[in-house]
Amino acid sequence: MSLPLLVDSHCHLDFPDFNGEVGDVVARAHAAGVGLMVTISTKVSEWDRVRAVAERFPHVFCTVGIHPHEADSEPETHAATLIEMARHPKVVGIGETGLDYYYEHAPREAQKRAFLAHIAASRETGLPLVIHTREADDDTADILRTEMAKGTFPALLHCFTSSQQLADIALDLGLYISLSGIVTFNSAKALQETARSIPLDRLLVETDSPYLAPIPKRGKRNEPGFVVHTAAKLAEIKGISADALASATTANFLRLFARVPADAVKRS
Repeated sequence: MSLPLLVDSHCHLDFPDFNGEVGDVVARAHAAGVGLMVTISTKVSEWDRVRAVAERFPHVFCTVGIHPHEADSEPETHAATLIEMARHPKVVGIGETGLDYYYEHAPREAQKRAFLAHIAASRETGLPLVIHTREADDDTADILRTEMAKGTFPALLHCFTSSQQLADIALDLGLYISLSGIVTFNSAKALQETARSIPLDRLLVETDSPYLAPIPKRGKRNEPGFVVHTAAKLAEIKGISADALASATTANFLRLFARVPADAVKRS
């Protein structure tokens, strides 16, 4: 009997860290029990590179969007542009987008404009919005509440490290929450408690690779196959088996990322 497969819902296979190795990285992920990966767009100006990775592998899909760090350096992108790019059959989400006030690589107003354009594209296409938020809980919550009142859209908070309060607001609005290797860190006790409170049917797992390798791989370049360690930690936190965690998070992924065919999550 085959074991349940995991999904790495957020990685960056187009990044230079993986140059010349993407085939091996994907193969290692499959060998580890990862049946599907989503490689995430951070710049529309480099989206062709993201798309090319997704087109190369049957079990890799992608998104289209602009990371908040790039909101001022990328060309002003309107919802219509994102909607047109999202017609590609390998595109299964919009983003990543959102607000990052920790580094503030882009002015806050530019981040907000880009966030609103991505929300409009998600609402129009029905594709889930992949949200990055750091040190911006209040503004993120305000925008999500205001925009959901105008018309709902599917969304998740990726690589969640924010407050219990923001988690509760997001869940009340119907969002999903994805956790990365950070939840395995010994210093992440508050995040582990938040993870315990997230309903199992709203939880996803990710690597955000090449960053944030989980224990026991911390300090190494992260890759999609390492999501098994994050999943194992979440299973421990939830008090369930690793198989149950894999089954639940993969079912959640397919419910949220509805453009992905159910049979796409399988062994190669």
